Amino acid sequence: MAYLASRVDLSCPALGRPLSKPELIAAIAGQVGVLSTLADTIDAEVFNAAPALKVVANYAVGFNNIDLVAARERGIVVTNTPGVLTEATADLTWALILGICRRVGEGDRLVREGRWTGWAPTQLLGADVAGATLGIVGLGRIGRAVARRAVGFGMGVLYTARRVVPEADPAWRMVPLATVLAESDIVSLHVPLTADTRHLIGARELSSMKRTAYLINTARGPVIDEAALGAALRARTIAGAGLDVYEHEPAVHPDLLACENALLLPHLGSATTTTRERMGQMAADNLLAVVEGRAPPNPVMS
Repeated sequence: MAYLASRVDLSCPALGRPLSKPELIAAIAGQVGVLSTLADTIDAEVFNAAPALKVVANYAVGFNNIDLVAARERGIVVTNTPGVLTEATADLTWALILGICRRVGEGDRLVREGRWTGWAPTQLLGADVAGATLGIVGLGRIGRAVARRAVGFGMGVLYTARRVVPEADPAWRMVPLATVLAESDIVSLHVPLTADTRHLIGARELSSMKRTAYLINTARGPVIDEAALGAALRARTIAGAGLDVYEHEPAVHPDLLACENALLLPHLGSATTTTRERMGQMAADNLLAVVEGRAPPNPVMS
């Protein structure tokens, strides 16, 4: 933030938590730029409180927290931080894959709670990852990075996407979503949140998966119908789920919290020191460019 402070007047609320709507409105009144996070809902009400606003620089690759229609109507530039968090999020996706398939969370709790009585041949039996079939829903930057990592595990890769992806490895097979769900041992979600992808995975989709399959989500929480997922996990319709994102963050559906076959993380996808620093620099560069009358490096909408 010192980078910005040396060139523009900077106001930075230091509350250690997301701002409430009234706090957000009060903080940006009179400002020409705002550096927002996914926890900040930037809508028409917020825009109306800041008539001088020129740019919203989102500290994230996603931007579903920003009302793009309202921004366009007011001539406000919206930017994001693409690419920089791809590898960190792909790594975290694999942490969830390995963690849920090998029951790492359950094992950790067993040891910490003093319930482990020693090695046993049938204790916490999990699923093989090597040689399994990985299904990728959405083959963007992160989806491709996750798929590339599957090579080291000797996995077959199926994927579904809205269009042919030139960067896809020829060994990966593009198929309809229904085939990804039916044939994959692990299904990993990497789609943006849109009207078409909200609750993309619901009761019907979950019932079409293998009973031995695992569902991974490091994309956006509302892509999954959490009530349907909780029911599927309880009924063992699928074997388990690894989640880093939730529909109503930071709240988590109580049915998910009650499931031992769910591995739940607090939105850690980009949470490495290097990645978060690079995201901050990119967001600052975007914001400063617009404030100084230049084209931003990473416009979502301008």
